[in-house]
Amino acid sequence: MSSRSLLVVDSDPAVHELLQLILKREDRSIQAVFDGREALRQLRREQFDVVLAGQGTNGSDGLRLVRRIRAIRPDTRVIVTGDPNPARVLDAIRERAFSYLHKPLLSHVVTDLVQQALDAHSGKDDIRIISARPEWITLDLRCKLETAERTTHFLKEMMADLPLHATEDILAAFRELLMNAIEHGGKSNPKKRTRVSLLRTARALIVHIHDPGQGFSLDLLPHAAISNPDDSPIRHVEVREEEGRRPGGFGILMTRNLVDELLYNERGNAVLFLKYL
Repeated sequence: MSSRSLLVVDSDPAVHELLQLILKREDRSIQAVFDGREALRQLRREQFDVVLAGQGTNGSDGLRLVRRIRAIRPDTRVIVTGDPNPARVLDAIRERAFSYLHKPLLSHVVTDLVQQALDAHSGKDDIRIISARPEWITLDLRCKLETAERTTHFLKEMMADLPLHATEDILAAFRELLMNAIEHGGKSNPKKRTRVSLLRTARALIVHIHDPGQGFSLDLLPHAAISNPDDSPIRHVEVREEEGRRPGGFGILMTRNLVDELLYNERGNAVLFLKYL
């Protein structure tokens, strides 16, 4: 069993105690430091798989630390922790952090995200920023399922101020449609890319996803629940069994029930949804 190494950077001893408690495993070693300078000294001495970079003593900041880590250990995955602030989340994406977590840290979110980082094979440009205004964000994504998971979490952090029920609906719809775009439109080919735009107004959040595929017709999806005739509400289940497909096919129908408007372009390789806030 190969050992995995984590470095925790934070000025708060309580954060060190919490992360040691929830992240400790037999196959992991965890070191904790209180400021960025000590973190950089440690990183010069040894390689860490994941760094959790929070606010350190002497004014050190997790975002600034990401830049310094990139110069020393460019392949290290860094999860930045800090205040719930959309601008900081965008800066974390720009600095190629693996992810961002706002405080107070929730145990199950931290453990899931750290495991994702340990398992990931992320490239430095899996997520590119095209537009970074908080009210109009456009991202260019490599067609990898792990990129979809990371992007969904970044979106969650950018919506930390919204009511929980709205956030949950938006995230579920976004993840489903982005997974479809990457898996079906991009064929999970990391050489291809999908573009996502997130527009936020005073009254609504609008999401637009454009994939590199040839598209599809909603009228020609017999394996999806959205195409079931009124007199046969589970017809797609039978079709999937006949075609040897895995159980499922509820994604588009589920998404339509989560958002207020759902539109596809004529070609079927771009989708837009709107959720009133």
